[in-house]
Amino acid sequence: MARIENGHQSLDTMSIRTIGSSRMDDENSLGSDSEINGFTSDRQTDKYGFIGGAQQHTEESAQDLHPQVLRQREVKWLDMLSHWDKWMIKRFNKVRLRCQKGIPPALRGRAWLYLSGGKVKKEQNQGKFQELDSQPGDPKWVDVIEKDLHRQFPFHEMFVSRGGHGQQDLFRVLKAYTLYRPEEGYCQAQAPIAAVLLMHMPAEDAFWGLVQICEKYLPGYYSPGLEAIQLDGEILFALLRRVSPLAFRHLEKHKIDPILYMTEWFMCAFSRTLPWASVLRVWDMFLCDGVKIILRVGLVLLKCMLGSREKLKACQGQYETMELLRAIEPRYMQEGFLVREILEVPVTARDVERENHTQLKRWKKSRGELNFKSPPRMHGARIIMLSEPLRRQDLQQNPTIVLEVPPPTPQLKKKEKEKKSSMKKRSSIKKSQPIVEIPNPYSLLSDVPPPPSDPPAPPPVSNETPETVPETVPETVPETVPETVPETVPETVPESVPQTVPETVPETETDPSHQQQAPPTDLPCAKESLLKRSTQSLSSTEQDTYL
Repeated sequence: MARIENGHQSLDTMSIRTIGSSRMDDENSLGSDSEINGFTSDRQTDKYGFIGGAQQHTEESAQDLHPQVLRQREVKWLDMLSHWDKWMIKRFNKVRLRCQKGIPPALRGRAWLYLSGGKVKKEQNQGKFQELDSQPGDPKWVDVIEKDLHRQFPFHEMFVSRGGHGQQDLFRVLKAYTLYRPEEGYCQAQAPIAAVLLMHMPAEDAFWGLVQICEKYLPGYYSPGLEAIQLDGEILFALLRRVSPLAFRHLEKHKIDPILYMTEWFMCAFSRTLPWASVLRVWDMFLCDGVKIILRVGLVLLKCMLGSREKLKACQGQYETMELLRAIEPRYMQEGFLVREILEVPVTARDVERENHTQLKRWKKSRGELNFKSPPRMHGARIIMLSEPLRRQDLQQNPTIVLEVPPPTPQLKKKEKEKKSSMKKRSSIKKSQPIVEIPNPYSLLSDVPPPPSDPPAPPPVSNETPETVPETVPETVPETVPETVPETVPETVPESVPQTVPETVPETETDPSHQQQAPPTDLPCAKESLLKRSTQSLSSTEQDTYL
């Protein structure tokens, strides 16, 4: 069997589920829900998980990035998510720009949860989802939810199986929301919103993301009477007059109310209308900037389909116009084209609020007060974050996979104690060993300690004429030394001197530490000066040879 969905021919979901039903009796463990239904070898799943249908990925509907560019964007997003509060307060324009370029697929689920404020909501309500999940729920809403489960993305491998993991989590999320907001209950348009979130995050995160979308981004959309969606339809129609006057006059001429063509667009956030690559890009910008992105997408589609006279010639009546809007040309929904057009539409959050105020006055004049008063709408992630106080720990990323470490056995404990004791012994042995100082065999003049402060003894008086000492002699040596002193060493020095001089000379050659010792005071002054001059000459020759 075949049927037409959005102008595309697709197989019936029941026929897909019956394919390979004989394989379901096999007891082999299969991975995904699509494998349970028989899609084991012949199925062709795209990178988003679609097996078929109008939203399956094609090269014409999406544009792929170079892997290197994708890795660079992932690094940037990881840095932003690690310091989320600083980026949102100080550099939100940069966050918006990166959302417009597209969030990396590996981080899209985490980024959506942070943008929507679901991360903070989840941390501030620990255990709330588990409490709601454990309750049976209202039978009235449970029956309606169960009937809608198989209708949500039947060509996606996560929801293709009746009773599979995807449908079970979808039921849990929707049932928990009916218990969380019993005054609203359940609306059929909430199911595709929750399904899109479940494709990117666990059930608990998807629940809090759904709460934020229903309460902050699209308040009143899913309440009884659908008054908020009708009011936004009038806002869309009023903005269309400024963006595309031709399309506005055509719809006004044939009296086509916005509620006839924009209900599914807005309530499902275009998740059942656009190709999947375009859906993800629209959601990236929508969760960052709010409902104005949804309005811009609607304005772009209306302008492309009804904004030229050639297009209007093909639809002369109400029926032809509605058929045209139900089957939008794929080129207008292509990812690159659609994102460029969305960014060029001159509609801001201030324009939306101004028009909302005008349409609300008209509504009260013609229909009276609203029956359901919804909370105020938040235009974007930054306003949502500033409206709710948060703590720094609310933004910390918790590990998704926790491994339980088994307790250590007694044998392991003994080994650890032995290792610790051996390490302590080694450290104590190292500390007990004394530090041996090795003298420097190449000591310089700068290493010699200064002479004693006491002035040297005066030289002996002799009849010989003194002569000035060369400049190389240190200041401690007397200024005048007899000329005959170096020549008459063997004559004038007593017998005991030759024994001391040869002993001191080899010691200064082998052990430089003796150079630092002061000469003995028992010798006469002349002998002391001779010894100083001899040691000084030896040290100077050693220095010359070393340098």
